[in-house]
Amino acid sequence: MQNDPHTPDTGFLSRILPKPRQRRVIAMGTAATIVVVGLGAFAFLPPVRAIRTATEPTMIAANESESAHAPRMLENSAPFSFADLVERVSPAVVTITSETTTTDGDADADNIPAPFRDFFNQFQNGQKPQPHRALSAGSGFIIDKAGYVVTNNHVVDASKKITVKLPDGRSFTAKLIGTDAATDIALLKLTSEKPLPTVEFGDDKKLRVGDWVVAVGNPFGLSNSVTAGIVSSLGRNIGNDQQYTNFIQIDAPINRGNSGGPTFDLRGQVIGMNSMIFSPSGGSVGIGFAIPASLIHEVVDQLKAHGRVTRGYLGVSIQSVTPDIATSLGIKEGKGAMVAEIVPGGPASKAGFEQGDIVTAINGQGVDDATDLTRRVASVPTGQVATFSVSRQGKPLQIKATIGTRPDAQQLASNAPNGAMLAPSSANAAGLGLSSLTPEAKKNFNIADTVVVGAVITKVDPDSDAADKGLQPGDVVLRVGNRVVRNPADFQAGVAEAKKGGRTSVLLLVAHSQGQTGFVAIDIDKT
Repeated sequence: MQNDPHTPDTGFLSRILPKPRQRRVIAMGTAATIVVVGLGAFAFLPPVRAIRTATEPTMIAANESESAHAPRMLENSAPFSFADLVERVSPAVVTITSETTTTDGDADADNIPAPFRDFFNQFQNGQKPQPHRALSAGSGFIIDKAGYVVTNNHVVDASKKITVKLPDGRSFTAKLIGTDAATDIALLKLTSEKPLPTVEFGDDKKLRVGDWVVAVGNPFGLSNSVTAGIVSSLGRNIGNDQQYTNFIQIDAPINRGNSGGPTFDLRGQVIGMNSMIFSPSGGSVGIGFAIPASLIHEVVDQLKAHGRVTRGYLGVSIQSVTPDIATSLGIKEGKGAMVAEIVPGGPASKAGFEQGDIVTAINGQGVDDATDLTRRVASVPTGQVATFSVSRQGKPLQIKATIGTRPDAQQLASNAPNGAMLAPSSANAAGLGLSSLTPEAKKNFNIADTVVVGAVITKVDPDSDAADKGLQPGDVVLRVGNRVVRNPADFQAGVAEAKKGGRTSVLLLVAHSQGQTGFVAIDIDKT
């Protein structure tokens, strides 16, 4: 559903820079836990993870022919040397040093095994850790003669001072123009009396799997290191925290410190910014991810103009239509995004959206899944009216909504639906034991105050499909099919109605104990 770990090991870098800050983000959707870590800040990685490494430049007209940009080729068209390409573009790839103020005492204590932590605290004599300067480094690239530099947001996040050093030895204190944490893009500005080298954007939409790419950056502080590889995959989605980015997967080796560095095509044009790697050890294993140049260009334009990025907002929590959900609803094609929650007073609420609506298109463009809808809504300007094609209880309809401005993360977290309390009772059905949502039940299961109507799950048959789908005590069933669940009897009646209609599964709207609300289709015959 869309809603808007570890002992450090710095290797030889610990001899170069003070202890860098850590940045860890869990990237979901793989068989093993993936940790996305900012490489630009020499962030540390736990077993099995992904590391950040991306940056982007703005479009600049090419002054040379494409043949001059391409590497020399053998008769069989295999690349012979990237030297000409690298010689042309590397002067514009920079080293970025970020200075922050930090206190490491608390973090150090956290890394000490529990049996020794009390001794450590006594040794500190109760003294508070003193703030001190910390340095971290990453990569970036200059995108125009005006001195704009693109890098990753995690490279410069919380910086007190940002220094940019060019390969020719020149060094500048950079001004931070703006950042966009949602896409991990930052824009800096240099002031120079002498001309600055630049690189230009290419068209990442023309990339094909198997195309050659060249990555340039500063891994482990080794400035202007060059690696080459191919495009391994296109359109990679990596977790909800990167919901606006379709990553380019490359196998060119990139490591910590490559964050913010460019990935070039054979014409020497930037087609991506190195941002993350997947790694079981913290080093490159040939699975890297770059932010597409088209997205970088789009974000940079907004940062130049406004210093920030705004996105369209509908005011719903949504989830993709899975095969299970499609089957339970009698839908042939499992495409679209289902509305799980509606923010009171938001654009969707005002437009007449309802829970359970399935959005199949926006402004005539088909919606594949929840991520697709999120990106399409985000691209609609604030104040513009968008037309949504919706399926409600099997019937098609059109809904027009005036798109709002997406709030920040704190505001989004505060949005929640309201309801009304009803009388107690209990029931068993579909492998679930349920009771009314009484104050005592809410206290016992630590249910959020925002959940005020429904039937709370008190037990789950371990052999039931409900257990297989992850339902657990403390979850609250809000709807079964099209029936609102005000008490356990409503749930029992909804299941009975489905069986009478010859259906083998029902669709539940559930407020999960982890804080999210979403639809779950369960087999009511497997109990």
